[in-house]
Amino acid sequence: MKYLTPSFLLLGFFVIGGMVFKSSAPRVCDEIMANDNIFVLTGDVRRIPFAMRTVSQYPDTNIYIIGAGAQTNLFELARPVTVESESKSTYQNALAIKRIVESQNLKRIVIVTTEDHMNRAEYLIKHELPTTEIVTCPATLYGMPVSRRLERWTTEYIKYIVTLFGIKEG
Repeated sequence: MKYLTPSFLLLGFFVIGGMVFKSSAPRVCDEIMANDNIFVLTGDVRRIPFAMRTVSQYPDTNIYIIGAGAQTNLFELARPVTVESESKSTYQNALAIKRIVESQNLKRIVIVTTEDHMNRAEYLIKHELPTTEIVTCPATLYGMPVSRRLERWTTEYIKYIVTLFGIKEG
């Protein structure tokens, strides 16, 4: 019986932490400016179409599609984009974004990814670019079954905890 108490405490901390993790994730796009540089992290089919819909009112923004999922049909996009397709993880996405930001001396960027992925993506990018202003623009998970959303949030929460311990890949 005495072994159950630490287990319940750990489980309680995990559940409460997960609730904080979910509630701290941005739910809506922060303000996008006309001349912003928008980085779309691929990996979920919602991200690129969401980014294109969101930024359609900002014709002067630069759009960068970052990551392994960038094999989308770019001919269907209504405007030019820059594609980086070498990075295969969120940490590699952050490094790719860092290279672009530093080469162009950008001071402010917009990050588009799904809401469940935003906390970890933002953490990794801020770690690589501590002086760059990062604006978040999450793609929502509406239309997905609740069980699948819960699974995704839990997976991202565990990955976030692992990242906080210094493990960036994996």
